[in-house]
Amino acid sequence: MTNESEIIYRVNPAVTNDELNSLFAASWQNHQPTDFRPVLERSLAFVCAYHSERLIGFVYLAWDGGTHAFVLDTTVHPEFRRRGVGSRLIEHAAIAAKKRGIEWIHVDYEPHLQDFYAGCGFKNTTAGLINLQRENSNYFYVPTLKDAEN
Repeated sequence: MTNESEIIYRVNPAVTNDELNSLFAASWQNHQPTDFRPVLERSLAFVCAYHSERLIGFVYLAWDGGTHAFVLDTTVHPEFRRRGVGSRLIEHAAIAAKKRGIEWIHVDYEPHLQDFYAGCGFKNTTAGLINLQRENSNYFYVPTLKDAEN
């Protein structure tokens, strides 16, 4: 079993698409190879966890340019789950956000992750979400680019 002290956390390290795609492929069903560079370039910060120089965890913070940041893509390799890696990723991301003047960190998650994020200090709130990629939504009217041109 891996000792927690053997895991190194780095903020904004030089990480490659190959490393991230390998981690995401192991962690997320149906992951398709992705170019992460645009996300990383626009992030407030991102944190990577390494074991023996192998990428085993990742999280990033999107932001509004002001005082709000948003936790996205918290990912831990299946071999390293339930060892505190995810919580430490969030902790390092929160420290990085505070150093950059962020006041509020938001996160959206599926219900089964409630206890994890509560354990990281997040309070449960009500929020809304619109999927702009879903066609033929029966719930509301989503304007199209054509509508915006008129």
